[in-house]
Formats: sequence, C-alpha cells, structure tokens
Amino acid sequence: MSQDHRPRPNSKGRDSLSEASIPEKVYFRIGEVSQLAQTKPYVLRYWETEFPSLRPSKTHTGHRLYRRKDVETVFQIRRLLYEEGFTIEGARKQIAANSKGPAQKPQQAHLFKAEPNGMKSIQRELRNILAMLSR
Repeated sequence: MSQDHRPRPNSKGRDSLSEASIPEKVYFRIGEVSQLAQTKPYVLRYWETEFPSLRPSKTHTGHRLYRRKDVETVFQIRRLLYEEGFTIEGARKQIAANSKGPAQKPQQAHLFKAEPNGMKSIQRELRNILAMLSR
C-alpha cells in the first residue's frame, strides 16, 4: 500500500484523541485543553455557552480552569461534533442523555407504576387544581 492510501489523521476511526492522553493534573488552563483537544480556545469558549455540562471554574483574575471532568466533556463534544457528525443541538441532547445514564432509570421507575389508590388521588388533586384555575 502506498502512502497515498493510508487513512488520514482526521478519519472517523482515529483514536489519537482519547481520554487516556489527558495528563494527570487537577486543573488545566484553556490553552492546555485547546492543545489536548486539537481545537482553538475560542471554540472552547463557544462550547461553554452551548453545553451546560461544560462549566470550567474561573480564577479571581478570570482565567478558566478546567477540571479533568471538563476536559473529558470537551473530548466527548469534539467526538460527537467532528467525528460522528452531530449538530450542536444533537450533541447537547446526546450528552444530556448520557449524563442521566442507566443509574437514574431504576430509581425513577417506581414513580410511574400504576397504583389504583395513588392514581385516583392524583386525578382528584389534578381536578381540584383545574377547578381552582378555571375560577
């Protein structure tokens, strides 16, 4: 195989950007995160406005300090946008769905079980609220 037929570095199968390449540090400045994620600092600042889960803390002088969790979120956003082709909105929904995870479902499952007495009391309460609102 000639060099012209090798996969390009930006191909979807690329594994060069991984969470394993994040150094063992507590905090990262925006320039460091920018280099790790191979993106520009202004892109990271934009992502902060679009993704609620990406909230680096700021020093008293206004410098951003990313924690490891924030850097992992940056890697996830980058993968969703650049490698999997999600839109900003789609990536936001995907991250929100992933953050809820399977641990939340079993805890909330009992809320939706139909209990005859419980459902009747909920219906009665809703009717009372509707009657108060219609007055």
